[in-house]
Amino acid sequence: MNLGFVTNTKARLIGFARSYVLDILGSGIKTGQLEIIELEGDSITLGPPESNGIKASICVLDNTFYWRILMSNDLGFSESYMLGEFETEDLRLVARLYIENAPQLNGLSTLVHKIFSGYSSVSSYLFGRSAVRARLNAIAGYDGSNAMFQAFLSEEMMYSCALWGDEQGGPHGDLHGNTDERALETAQMRKIHHVLKLARIKKGDRVLEVGSGWCGLAIEAVRKYGCTVDTVTLSVEQKRLGEERIRAAGLTSSVHVHLLDFRELPESFKGAFDAFISIEMIEHVGPLHYETYFERVDWALKPHHAAAVISSSTLPEARYSAIQTPDFSRHYMWPNGSLPSATSLITAACSASDGRLTLDTVENHGQHYPRTLREWDRRFKERVSGEVMREIVRQQPGLSDAKKLDAFMRKWLYLFPTAEAGFSKGYLTCHMLTFVRDMDLASRQIEGVGK
Repeated sequence: MNLGFVTNTKARLIGFARSYVLDILGSGIKTGQLEIIELEGDSITLGPPESNGIKASICVLDNTFYWRILMSNDLGFSESYMLGEFETEDLRLVARLYIENAPQLNGLSTLVHKIFSGYSSVSSYLFGRSAVRARLNAIAGYDGSNAMFQAFLSEEMMYSCALWGDEQGGPHGDLHGNTDERALETAQMRKIHHVLKLARIKKGDRVLEVGSGWCGLAIEAVRKYGCTVDTVTLSVEQKRLGEERIRAAGLTSSVHVHLLDFRELPESFKGAFDAFISIEMIEHVGPLHYETYFERVDWALKPHHAAAVISSSTLPEARYSAIQTPDFSRHYMWPNGSLPSATSLITAACSASDGRLTLDTVENHGQHYPRTLREWDRRFKERVSGEVMREIVRQQPGLSDAKKLDAFMRKWLYLFPTAEAGFSKGYLTCHMLTFVRDMDLASRQIEGVGK
């Protein structure tokens, strides 16, 4: 093969990609500005010259950056970041600029990208959340290094949106100087107690949790209310560490961890539970299986005086679709994940239970997620190093290669600021839904968020 021909062809393709991407960005950025510093040191500023909006900057280190965007749009952008093909001082600003101008940047989704996205979206919708596939999704999303999660999560290891109280300055307190080192622990424990109150748990109750995490909520439920908890996970690593934490708390007789898919609950669970709790797990279920999920909720709860609390990262109604295109989080963080809308879950619950599950409360915690993500980002940068890095490599030998390990680390450093931008701009939301049995009355007034 003529290497000169190959090199020249590659250069022409990348040159075309550069021209195309810059043209789309130049005409599509209507609010704010994006400065691109290229390999040769030249600077290009895209956007209205007198703009008062966001001013973001990136430095291109490898022109393959343009080719990845041409072929895969925002997914290609994330891949380029993970591979170190560009740098930026503030990734969240770049993400916010993109979100604000997204309607005018449709041209970045080329025919090649649309074909790939269409195939991947339909395949994921139809086949991506079967019981077998769900196990593989869990391995990819959660069976990494427990040491890494312990490093950046708070002590109870809740991997979900915290709730920030007035004493912490609320959701924006960290931006105004409220930087208590244990603020995240306080906010996550506040979230756990809020969930348990919504679920109306009392002493002697039996609780079913789907999506164990590392059993922080289950442990607190037993400590606070004296109930028993059966908690279900597909992650071997989460089950292992969760059971260690349960033993350390002396609660092995009260918390039982099951390595099961929610579709495989044992017959003994039928009608056995006073409360059902699932915190940011239904993102892995998929629209095709929402009704099956709520059928199991209805099946597991007692016929009277029972409640279910379900929270999920969500899409605003106007942006929701059952079939969702692959993006960074669905491809690299949580394979085959799918964000519901609040309405899609409410509709599925009503249909699957024949009305036996009555919607009681709806809360949108989306404003609380950006601060949670900023805290995770800060802790990750401060704590995921040294021995934690060695433990990551020990558990994932494939990361012993320095370049692969760097890409792995940059994957997490991409997640936190871009997700923060999504929630802060309302591009993403986070809903908590409470259902009670038909005709049941609330046994007591529920304490609201922020009280």
